[in-house]
Amino acid sequence: MKPKFSYEEAMKELQSIVQALQEGHINMDTLAERAGRAAELIRLCRERLRLVEAELDELFPEE
Repeated sequence: MKPKFSYEEAMKELQSIVQALQEGHINMDTLAERAGRAAELIRLCRERLRLVEAELDELFPEE
């Protein structure tokens, strides 16, 4: 099953959220929402990395 969006797209959105936080562009009303989205993106990126690692392990098994 193909992910809804690529790792690069998720990282780009995550970087955007982090930059907005660092620059103070996220107000208190949306802070929890953006932090929740960031946590979701981190989870999705980790999952994608695990899938790629598993695929690589199949291609290059340790001897």
